[in-house]
Amino acid sequence: MSAPITLARFGSFYVGGRQIRIDGEPTRRIAFTATASLDYDPNGLFHVEQAYVQYFIPAQVRSAPLVLLHGGGMCGTMWEQTPDGRDGWVQAFVRQGIPVYVVDNVERGRAGWAPFPGVWPDAPIVRSAEEAWSLFRIGAAADFSTRQAFAGQRFPVAAFDTFIMGAVPRWLGNNGVAVDTLCAVLDRVGPCMLLAHSQGGEVAFRAAARRPQLVHGVVAVEASGFDDAPTAQQVAGKPYLFLYGDYLDATPLWSTLVTRGAAVRDRLRELGAQVDWCVLGEQGVHGNSHMLMMDDNSDALAQQVGDWVVEKARAPALPGGGPPS
Repeated sequence: MSAPITLARFGSFYVGGRQIRIDGEPTRRIAFTATASLDYDPNGLFHVEQAYVQYFIPAQVRSAPLVLLHGGGMCGTMWEQTPDGRDGWVQAFVRQGIPVYVVDNVERGRAGWAPFPGVWPDAPIVRSAEEAWSLFRIGAAADFSTRQAFAGQRFPVAAFDTFIMGAVPRWLGNNGVAVDTLCAVLDRVGPCMLLAHSQGGEVAFRAAARRPQLVHGVVAVEASGFDDAPTAQQVAGKPYLFLYGDYLDATPLWSTLVTRGAAVRDRLRELGAQVDWCVLGEQGVHGNSHMLMMDDNSDALAQQVGDWVVEKARAPALPGGGPPS
């Protein structure tokens, strides 16, 4: 049984985004329930592109806050629990004395989305189970129908159908907006460390470049994107951790992404950053999928990442590590 968690406080807030006004749309009759109907007017003032952030402040704080950013087509729940019901990285980090801020960024989860014409020009997509199976390196595409995973696979394959319940719509053109909103999160949280997964890597690296005084370091968990033009002023002396799982040669995409990540690693080092590079499969830890925070060794990986954060992070900017008022 996991050790109990003692919190100083927890809560949530919305931040970022913008207000828009919708005009010229027709009204229509709607029914909330079988007995409650009214004329609905879709015109008026609305807020869009905000983030929802939930925070957990441990009673004994050992590091600066850690902001967790989800990957593409997912939201903050990916950090909270594994598909087979084990505690997620949120609980693990809080047990290590790390204040945790879990972000649902633009259009994801409890941040909501904008069902208004023209606000986001492209159409949303949702990842299929088949795509997740192969793209997240759980098994070969041809073996999806039989759920035959890669040999030694650590992802809880029996809970795969539970996992895909967490897929949410995403708008491919919203990375720039997501960077803006993550910057608003950073402004609210204050000095912190950033941990991002997959597509969230690009958003996190770009936000860190725009808020170098607030982001003291970055953990990139299988990042699929980066900031293309870092400067020494932004990154010198800062710690970075690149973390990858196994089966990285299973698809051409992941071979390319790891090569790209290595190039970013080398560039950061040239600019004076302190970069740690960890490919688990090359270090004798085999079987990890793209979803490291859900694999059967997720607790051990969270301990490894948390130890790195505690070692590298500066002291909290605020007593208790809470958000500014």
